[in-house]
Amino acid sequence: MATITIGGNEISTSGQLPEVGTQAPDFKLKKADLSEASLNDYSGKRVILNIFPSIDTDVCATSVRNFNKRATELDNTAVLCISRDTPFAQKRFANDEEIENVENLSDVIDGSFGEKYGLTMTSGPLAGFHSRAVIVLDEQGKVMYNEQVPEIADEPNYLEALKSLL
Repeated sequence: MATITIGGNEISTSGQLPEVGTQAPDFKLKKADLSEASLNDYSGKRVILNIFPSIDTDVCATSVRNFNKRATELDNTAVLCISRDTPFAQKRFANDEEIENVENLSDVIDGSFGEKYGLTMTSGPLAGFHSRAVIVLDEQGKVMYNEQVPEIADEPNYLEALKSLL
């Protein structure tokens, strides 16, 4: 398990992020149209997993906006923004913010993505939500970069994540 903080208070996650060089676990997440997305759907593309607690918080929304802006410059790369929000909330946000270059995916049904990726918070006020993390995968689904953001209120290191694609 990893230890992160919320406002300086330590909390735990359900495990560790997949290590660099390992195969990322498959997943099933809900799209805005309620169809399912899996890792296999992105085979042959590089994938950035931007993971966060809720689209309705400032830092989480900022991470989606930042990746949306940068995604237009990325070749053969899908940016997936993943949270426990409902697909309806994610769609509302994407429409309101004109988010068009990233895909929002929901782990609301059973939280299995958070468990497989070791990032479900198991203590503290956000227990059950995902911790803030970024994972970059190559075209075969192997982990090229991972970042468990140590303080939930901090943004991820966008530049380091993007540099891993070079």
